Amino acid sequence: MNRRSLLGLALAGSLTAALTACGGGEDPLATGDTSTGAATDTAAVIVGSANFPESELLAEMYAQVLEKSGVEVQRKFNIGAREVYLKALQDGSIDLLPEYNGALLAALSDGGAPEGVSAPEDVLGALKEVLPEGTEVLEQSAAEDKDTLSVTAETASKYSLKTIEDLAPVAGELVCGAGPEFQERYQGLVGLKELYGVQFKEFRPLDAGGPLTVGALADGTIQVGNIFSTDSAITTNGFVVLEDTKQLFLAENILPLIRSEKNTPEITEALDGLSAKLTTENLTKFLAQVQVDKKSSAAVATAFLTELGLA
Repeated sequence: MNRRSLLGLALAGSLTAALTACGGGEDPLATGDTSTGAATDTAAVIVGSANFPESELLAEMYAQVLEKSGVEVQRKFNIGAREVYLKALQDGSIDLLPEYNGALLAALSDGGAPEGVSAPEDVLGALKEVLPEGTEVLEQSAAEDKDTLSVTAETASKYSLKTIEDLAPVAGELVCGAGPEFQERYQGLVGLKELYGVQFKEFRPLDAGGPLTVGALADGTIQVGNIFSTDSAITTNGFVVLEDTKQLFLAENILPLIRSEKNTPEITEALDGLSAKLTTENLTKFLAQVQVDKKSSAAVATAFLTELGLA
């Protein structure tokens, strides 16, 4: 059995355990838009997303460019965290979704990414070596959305915080908030302890860089929050992003992750064309329309693709 097969089996086992722990043995794809199992129309490409606004926006853009190319699409968005949606990809519940090269590499690598791997091309090369059998990634975009540890300006001033390293001597006084999965991830509490020696007084499971985490940070319920770098809430609230001097959070370029058996030259061409035009700046601009202006992902995706000349 080759390395990819072993990794795939290991991942499947860990994901099954995660699903059982998180859902009491129930399939998180079993209700609503996210029904479990393969689609009834096996010709359609099932596009999925994680459970946060940026992932849904990107997934909707993937769906729309594929439809414009004549590909039949089904949508199954807001599936859950990586531990859930990777299982869905492997069992055929979904075929395609947007991913982040560094976070995916860390998730598939025991103990985080290989030493010395941080630049986007290095991360991509390492990622391709550990992808589960039957999956592949397409061209990565220049658009990047990294995990951050953010604090309020008041907290930064009180504890003289500029970098994540600065947290180490004071973390025992602070409460950290993030999505529940942050507690078990290497690019989370595990890596913070191992790489930086940071151990917080308490961890509050909230949401993945979403309104619960932002609100708790703003009102002082937590003092450190895991917020994504493209989130307009950082600027709106004047949060201070702590510098990741030891590169716990790797390059996080956005790229499509797809089941190999569903990929075609038409799909590759359509998605590569979109990735070539995505930047951090234009993604941040349009994501704000979802998060701040409360527009639908479908409407914003259409406007975004129109601006890119892809609608």
